[in-house]
Amino acid sequence: MSAEVTLVTGGGGFAGGHLIDLLVARAQPVVAWHRPGESPAARDGVVWRAVDILQADDVRAAVNDDQPGRVYHCAGAAHVGHAWDRTADTLATNVLGTHHLLDALRRVRPDARVLIPSSALVYVPSDQALTEEAPLRPANPYGLSKLAQEMLGIGTVDGPRVWVARPFNHFGPRQSSSFVTAAFARQIAEIEAGLQPPEIAVGNLEARRDLTDVRDTVNAYTRILEHGVAERPYNVCSGTALRVQELLDRLLQRAHCAIRVVVDPSRYRPNDTPLVLGSHQRITTELGWRPDLSADQTLDDLLDYCRRRTAS
Repeated sequence: MSAEVTLVTGGGGFAGGHLIDLLVARAQPVVAWHRPGESPAARDGVVWRAVDILQADDVRAAVNDDQPGRVYHCAGAAHVGHAWDRTADTLATNVLGTHHLLDALRRVRPDARVLIPSSALVYVPSDQALTEEAPLRPANPYGLSKLAQEMLGIGTVDGPRVWVARPFNHFGPRQSSSFVTAAFARQIAEIEAGLQPPEIAVGNLEARRDLTDVRDTVNAYTRILEHGVAERPYNVCSGTALRVQELLDRLLQRAHCAIRVVVDPSRYRPNDTPLVLGSHQRITTELGWRPDLSADQTLDDLLDYCRRRTAS
């Protein structure tokens, strides 16, 4: 990688934050965008900028000031369940926001390289491991918004070149408790601290998900942008699907006290996909990436993070 500025949109988010950690460790100069109103902690090697990606003029001005050579577009609405209730917001943030970014780059830095983290949910639901050749037919508003992001970036002739990652579920320390595994870990930490009764409310525990540590995920992002083929999608996944019940059981085994599990029907999603499982053969064969961190290591780190945050 050159010494050109690398832009991370959504730098205050889960994947964006871990990506910044990786880029800073590699001594790459980073500009990170965050939502107006947020106050990310200052850190060496990172210039923070508040940018609303729904404001085209603001995006263009920021791109003109930053002149990024590489862009990781991590900003966006990331919650599948919330997309059912906030469909318009999800589409606006993910689709219109991406359009503003790509249009600004087309005008200011058409030679920039851009990574768009799409999603496994662009694929048609399947009971088999999904490859990049699987049919594209999103089953929910979130998946639709991510497919639209891809389509905005692919095939442009006068704009920046775009690389596409299709991450499956990723998890790890610092994840929002609006996501299931982090929610379990946070509740366990609060129960251990005496901040809530010794019970965990759960939704569908039978769903099976392909989970990758977020630190492995962002490493894949850099591998794709550095060495991948533009406009060629790459699955980012573990190749193993775990039942939500198994994730909960593993976390409960790590708890310091007995905890009761209570089913809450309100936590079920409409049209929840029973299985999301991917194949990482393409990215492994072509780019040499494979996940390094085990699910047990991720669960340990996630629970440790929640315990430290609860105690602080």
